Amino acid sequence: MPSMLHRRRPQPFTAILAAVVVGGVVAVGGGACVPDEDEVPTVPAVDLPFALPAGFPTPRIPVDNPITAAKVELGRHLFFDVRLSGNGTQSCGTCHEPARAYTDGKALPVGSTGDGLPRNSPMLANLAWLSTYTWANPILDTLEKQALVPMFADHPVELGMADHMPEIIGRLEADAAYPALFEEAFPDEDPVVTDKTIVFALTSFQRSLVSGNAPYDRYFNGGEPNALTDEQKLGLQLFNSEVTECYHCHGGTLFTTAFVAANSATTERSFENNGLYNIDGNGGYPAPNVGLIEFTAEPGDMGRFRVPTLRNLKWSAPYFHDGSAGTLDEVLDHYLAGGRTVVGANAGVGATNPHKSSLVRPFTLTERERGALLAFIRDALSDEDFVTNPAYQSPFPAPITAP
Repeated sequence: MPSMLHRRRPQPFTAILAAVVVGGVVAVGGGACVPDEDEVPTVPAVDLPFALPAGFPTPRIPVDNPITAAKVELGRHLFFDVRLSGNGTQSCGTCHEPARAYTDGKALPVGSTGDGLPRNSPMLANLAWLSTYTWANPILDTLEKQALVPMFADHPVELGMADHMPEIIGRLEADAAYPALFEEAFPDEDPVVTDKTIVFALTSFQRSLVSGNAPYDRYFNGGEPNALTDEQKLGLQLFNSEVTECYHCHGGTLFTTAFVAANSATTERSFENNGLYNIDGNGGYPAPNVGLIEFTAEPGDMGRFRVPTLRNLKWSAPYFHDGSAGTLDEVLDHYLAGGRTVVGANAGVGATNPHKSSLVRPFTLTERERGALLAFIRDALSDEDFVTNPAYQSPFPAPITAP
């Protein structure tokens, strides 16, 4: 079922991928979507141009887009270049700022032409291990497919590249640095500056955004027994307890169930309803953010969204798919109640949502326990090096504008 949120006019190369994104049938049941594994040819990545943190498995890299240092560097330039948008006003980095853990601090972002986008800008880290991308699209199972949404979507417009590819390619070819960067990254391509090479470079850079040096990582994999405070250790115990149930959906290296690695025997692609809304007591979510049901038309998939990672929450407020929680205290209140009660517009008691996950249920904490759980989620999982790493920052010394 095609998404009405992200219609696009594909260019020659992207037409191939768009046929997968907006066409075909996806079999979904029980909140999990598993497309045919053969659709994504992959090989183990053994020569990565970045270091894997201790405890991280080798990521799965598409066989048709092996990652190289030259592609990553080209992708870094493109990611922060406003000339990649149709009107030259926004870049990928506009909605994904390094200092905010690649979010934008807004409940809902705004595209390059002023269109409001319906979902919160997700945090970008450890993307090489995700099995699906965006909040509720089960078909976007590679970064190459996902890139089509911000690049070519026209309802709503994000970067607005659909009608401007010749112009954008001309801008890049006329730049003093880009021709050499493209040639180094794609020595066998002719012509070298194309929609295909732009997509492949951008996704290579995004796969290089690795976050694995939080206090949690240093405690378990870095040989630093004092990396976690006593308060954070108590929070970890609560996180992994049957009282809070947090670890069921936010476990493993990524702290999400949307996970795949090079040698994974299975691919995890779960989508969950956390009781955020319950319009009129029938389990409804406010349009257009209705979740997985948009693709499956299955009533039980109303309000199901991909489980986000809990890494780097210290910098990535506001939270939830629609940015409706401004603080982690609000997020915790939601789960303590087993679902959010909304009054006024979109009124309803989320705790009684008939489609809600059974793992989201009310529980109580003492003030000490509450503080400890927040300290673990907010501080122990946040990686200072990730938001300051020079390799992840814009290469441009000052803002650039399109001619």
